[in-house]
Amino acid sequence: MKTILVASSKGGAGKSTIATNLAANFALEGKRTVLVDADPQGSSTRWAERRSEMESAVLPIDASRKRPWLSSLPEDAERVVIDAAAGSMAVDLDSFLEHADAVVVPVLPSALDIEATVGFLNTLSKVQRIHKRKLPVGLVLNRSRPWTNTSQQALEMLKSWPYPVVAQLRDTQAYVVLVGLGRSLFDYKSAQVRDHQSDWDPLFKWIKKA
Repeated sequence: MKTILVASSKGGAGKSTIATNLAANFALEGKRTVLVDADPQGSSTRWAERRSEMESAVLPIDASRKRPWLSSLPEDAERVVIDAAAGSMAVDLDSFLEHADAVVVPVLPSALDIEATVGFLNTLSKVQRIHKRKLPVGLVLNRSRPWTNTSQQALEMLKSWPYPVVAQLRDTQAYVVLVGLGRSLFDYKSAQVRDHQSDWDPLFKWIKKA
């Protein structure tokens, strides 16, 4: 079983978008996939419920308000994606960090969002498994517009940080629409969608190595 924690101290960074698309991709690959929703907003849970009749359904587990989640995991789970609560710091994620195989941190390409993420990453650096490089942390530049100076400058800034930028996901309204339908980019095969799917390839390769 491989467990991926998606976390950020900044609300609106795209945690649920990344968590749901990761979960959908694993399920479409035929993996028994669980989506642990620790965010009280319950966005990931609602997404999974909308997807429940599909062959690539994902099992949602409510972990908000510190509800137990490990005991709810089915024994045959092969992939677990955790959507952490917005505003969490490392101390709030102890039970997830203990069992995670990789941590994905979405960052928006703005100075305010980058500054807000610094404090979160500083708390992560004090986690023993991360400090000893036994738990990899990867940054995802989310809602990027690579042709703009803002996104280019954000990417250069992130590259100077101690954690690698493992993907750059371009901005598109498709994510908002698909989450509302219980779908993901990986449920479709149109040329336009495939173009955005390729943004995820570096992230999948990084997770595979984790």
